Amino acid sequence: MEHRSFSLLGNIAIVNFPERASDEEKAEFAKNLLEKNRNVKTVLEKSGKFHGRLRKQETRFIAGVRTKEVLYKENGCVFRFNIDETYFSPRLSNERKEIAGKIKKNDEVLVMFAGVAPFPIVIAKNAKAKKVYSNELNRKANEYAKDNISRNKLKDKVELLPGDIKRVALKLRNDGKKFEVIVMPRPQLKDSFLREAFALSKKGTKIYYYDFCKSEDIPEKVKMIKDEAQKAKKKIKIFSIKHAGELSPSKRRIRVDFKVEN
Repeated sequence: MEHRSFSLLGNIAIVNFPERASDEEKAEFAKNLLEKNRNVKTVLEKSGKFHGRLRKQETRFIAGVRTKEVLYKENGCVFRFNIDETYFSPRLSNERKEIAGKIKKNDEVLVMFAGVAPFPIVIAKNAKAKKVYSNELNRKANEYAKDNISRNKLKDKVELLPGDIKRVALKLRNDGKKFEVIVMPRPQLKDSFLREAFALSKKGTKIYYYDFCKSEDIPEKVKMIKDEAQKAKKKIKIFSIKHAGELSPSKRRIRVDFKVEN
């Protein structure tokens, strides 16, 4: 049977079946997949895209061990999470490693939209940051993040800041908290949340901002960042614009790296 693709997360294979595929064809494909790949224990069908601010997706159990909980390893770290209840992108593995390589000794780092804490944990494990703060709205993701921080023995290096980033940023700002680095692996939302990032920045703060657009719309995104900086009365220097993955043939994930200069 033809199929578009499948992705692996730990021992779980998530398959994109064509719409015309019958349940019998799906079951047969799953059976063959389990037989040919001994490390695969569960086969799920991807039945929906990531959606909403919590970036949840829908999958349907097809064969193998009946679970949607994954134990996944990357960059010397291990993560446990539920595929349907939390967001996790293995495609960002190299991004996480690259960002960790940019962190300087004793930097305090804030990661917004941190999910089950892959960015904070990879940074804390692979860089000499003083402390990494992990912010996430999804309560279930924060539960897994707490477990993952403990699992990777980083309780003294990673601190959870759960809740809506707008409220969290307001409290941090009122407490006079500023960061050397802010990482923003944003969901696909209209709000840029740059207002909150600039409120928590100081002279020299580096911001790694993720967004989604067509290649030809990148200049528009850069202009938006500059406009937000101007509103916040911040001078910035953009030093890198990177393609950080494709979501579709026409839509890309981009990363804009810039520094606050006042």
